[in-house]
Amino acid sequence: MTPTPRTAKRRAGGGRLRALRRNRLALVGGVIAAVFILVALLAPLIAPYDPSRPDFGNVLAAPGWSHWLGTDELGRDQLSRVVYGARASMQVGLVAVVLAFVIGVPLGLAGGYHGKFTDGAISRLTDTMPAFPFLVLAVGLAAILGPSLTNATIAIGISQIPAVIRITRAETLRLKHVDYVRAAIANGGGDGTVLFRHILPNATSALIVQATVGIPAAIIGEALLSFLGLGVQPPDPSLGVMLSGAQSFLAPAPWLAVFPGLATVAATLAFNLLGDGLRDVLDPRGGTR
Repeated sequence: MTPTPRTAKRRAGGGRLRALRRNRLALVGGVIAAVFILVALLAPLIAPYDPSRPDFGNVLAAPGWSHWLGTDELGRDQLSRVVYGARASMQVGLVAVVLAFVIGVPLGLAGGYHGKFTDGAISRLTDTMPAFPFLVLAVGLAAILGPSLTNATIAIGISQIPAVIRITRAETLRLKHVDYVRAAIANGGGDGTVLFRHILPNATSALIVQATVGIPAAIIGEALLSFLGLGVQPPDPSLGVMLSGAQSFLAPAPWLAVFPGLATVAATLAFNLLGDGLRDVLDPRGGTR
């Protein structure tokens, strides 16, 4: 008995899920990434202290029972600041990627599907912006927009648009020649129907992988911008702000740099491991269409 397309897709989805479960590194990355997202969402409930409130009676206190990760030069609880710093990182990572997708996906679809002048104009844009490295472009945009978490998010999101356009355009160029898309066009399907009912849903796998690559890049970008004073502004907590403030206290209080540094590494590594696993599982060349 020949399986229906819906049954074939269900079987393919089950096989991909089993393959993902067998990838232990991807599972570990997914669990850690989920923990960071939960910490970001529940930060007010998790943080034991106000992250911006100084306590001059506990200045540079070492990690202990009252302050698990110690305190900084103003007596502020490091655990609370790491929790809220992770929240800022997740906010930038997720919102910047969404911004890049909202702008980049339609442009990539238009360029790959229509071709000619439209594709040429969009290709020139995507060829020009990568002439500047991602972090350099983000720093430049943040400097122009002004220092704040919102402007840092916008700068990082704009910097990721060319990568999203390239991925979407490549998938569109590949998919517009497959049989079911040609059949949809032959049956009178309009551009919107073809693009959003046939091409975009089948390009989702590649876009999901790109999202898991873009999030850790955005986290690193936010930490760098905040470190340079172009992102989150003190006394608001951020992993980059904490690392910047720890420079003067590396010898007497190394925990000021160790814990926010470990949090940054863990978050970026988690999403990278998850992205590598999803790339193996969702490889379009290996999936059933």
